[in-house]
Amino acid sequence: MSAGVSPMPVPVTRTRRFPARLRWSLWVLLIALVAALLVTLVWLAGRYEASQVQSKLDRDTADALSDIRSALNRNVQVLQALHTGNPRAESWRDKGLVLLRERREWVRLEWRTAELGTVIAADSPYHAAAFSRLGRENTQTEVALACASARRVSGPAYSSSYFLPGVDGMGVEVMDLCLPQVSAGRIAGYVVATYALGEILTTVVGPLISRSQEVSFTEADGTRLAMYGIARRASRVFTSQQLLDLPGNTMVLRMDSWRAAPDVFPNVLTALVTAMSIALVMVLVLLGRDARRRLRAEEDLADALAFRKAMEDSLVTGLRARDLRARITYVNPAFCEMVGFSAEELLGQDTPAPYWPPELADEYLQRHEIRLAGQHAPPREGYESVFMRKDGSRFPVLIIEAPLINHDGVQTGWMSAFLDISEQRRVEEMSRASQERLQATARLATVGEMASLLSHELNQPLAAISSYATGSMNLLQSQESDNPAMRDIELAMRRIAEQAERAGKVIKSVHDFVRRRDKEREPVRPEALLEAIMPLVSLQARKFGVRVETRCKQGLPAVLCDRTMVEQVLLNLARNAMQAMDQAGVAHPTLVIEVRSVGGHQNAQGKEWLQFSVADVGQGIAPEVQAKLFTPFFTTKAEGMGLGLSLCRTVVEQHGGYLGFEPNQPQGTIFRFTLPVNPP
Repeated sequence: MSAGVSPMPVPVTRTRRFPARLRWSLWVLLIALVAALLVTLVWLAGRYEASQVQSKLDRDTADALSDIRSALNRNVQVLQALHTGNPRAESWRDKGLVLLRERREWVRLEWRTAELGTVIAADSPYHAAAFSRLGRENTQTEVALACASARRVSGPAYSSSYFLPGVDGMGVEVMDLCLPQVSAGRIAGYVVATYALGEILTTVVGPLISRSQEVSFTEADGTRLAMYGIARRASRVFTSQQLLDLPGNTMVLRMDSWRAAPDVFPNVLTALVTAMSIALVMVLVLLGRDARRRLRAEEDLADALAFRKAMEDSLVTGLRARDLRARITYVNPAFCEMVGFSAEELLGQDTPAPYWPPELADEYLQRHEIRLAGQHAPPREGYESVFMRKDGSRFPVLIIEAPLINHDGVQTGWMSAFLDISEQRRVEEMSRASQERLQATARLATVGEMASLLSHELNQPLAAISSYATGSMNLLQSQESDNPAMRDIELAMRRIAEQAERAGKVIKSVHDFVRRRDKEREPVRPEALLEAIMPLVSLQARKFGVRVETRCKQGLPAVLCDRTMVEQVLLNLARNAMQAMDQAGVAHPTLVIEVRSVGGHQNAQGKEWLQFSVADVGQGIAPEVQAKLFTPFFTTKAEGMGLGLSLCRTVVEQHGGYLGFEPNQPQGTIFRFTLPVNPP
């Protein structure tokens, strides 16, 4: 052929062959399209036929399931009618045998008591001795569970299925129905019917299925319990499943149908599969490359997230992000630990936040609205606030906020950093308290020096007063006179001498107290303590118009104490009580001083105690004052120094006792302190 072709006609030959090749290509393409269309039509026809078969099978399965449910409900009604008229055991058994002949699906009927004891039972004639090999007592658990479910739902309940082996080596899958019998609102017994699952399929569904169908009960995992139908006769299987949900038991009703599949040309199918395989391989290669790129990007992202997570977990600073609508979008573990809420509880929360104290919520909300409106930028050095933990405790925080900007430069919210400054505040408070204690110590040292100086300076005038009073009494006694005025003057001089001596003792006790010397203690009767202070208390009471009442039982034991200092404690408490009632403007002020035993109570050292109490009917002590009442230099009086109650408590505690106070009912305050009883 190459020898017969001249060089000149070659272009002509090529020009003629190109349209022919194009035409053949068009024909081939057309044939391929037609073949593809035919194959597609055949495939779609097969799919449509298969869908029609599947739809019909689904309808048949649904109808079979409805028939089974209807049959079971009718059987329940029959069993309920079995107990009408309170039948006797023998008549009940006769009726049961009649029902067993009419219904092949029942294997056994039982009448049981409320305690599940068997009253009488009847076996089906179609399943002779169903429990002869296994024994009814071995299935008692299934019956008990079914009856427990029936009692709980107040209606019929079914047990899970179990297998009864037969004497011929075969067996039957059964389940129990338990129907409670209610009398006067109480369960009087149960009717237990044992179903054969295979007979249910045979009697209820069997007449309705075709020869190419098979119906069965299966478990959820596909295990067959009972089956009815013919063996498989074709290679293509259609399956439909419906759930049979019974009270106490759930099974799957499965229906299979066999049908011959339409033939497909092997070459067309091979070409189609080959083309699809090539296309699939190409797609998989592309997807593989994309998956590798995505995997590398995900690994880089995971490393970045792990690094950020490790950095966030290592922080002690709380972090919180909010969007422009004030919803929390992010919190780190430090912030969750700080406020006591979990991240799930905080994310998505709007204002007011759960960690805002209720009393400050309005103030925080107003500040937050100003911040979101952009009217006031937060200070870069931060600002202090108070948050509330989940348990309700408050703690101070330092908040530093900054705008949250995305990659487009647009603000999407706010990022906040929180520092718990509770420890810083505690250190500052400790420093302030230490400074105050140092100042108080310095003032106490000054008071001690002043007390020592005053005690030294006052002893001489007091001694002079005592001497002049004694001399005056001697002069008055030397002049015998019956004048009552002279006798009153003599009594007054004696009182002046006694009080001067008492003042000297007080100054000596204060001097010894300041110098921390051991106090001289002596046994003193409680009546003597009250009698010693009553003259001064009465003078003060007449000044304020207070009625004084003392209560001291006879026969109380003596207390071991520094008499002068204890008298000063009683005087100070009584004076404070009268001043409190005078400031409150009480109409009928009454001061009650009482001494009583604390019931023979002994402490760890075996000491017994007497309790002294001073009660007034004033306004009481305010809650904010109670915590500072015994603090040195704290006073609510304009002319007070704030040392009285502090010294009183120190004196009582040096005796081993306790000084405290409590509200008086209906009003006022009671101060109580204890002193040790002198041991016999």
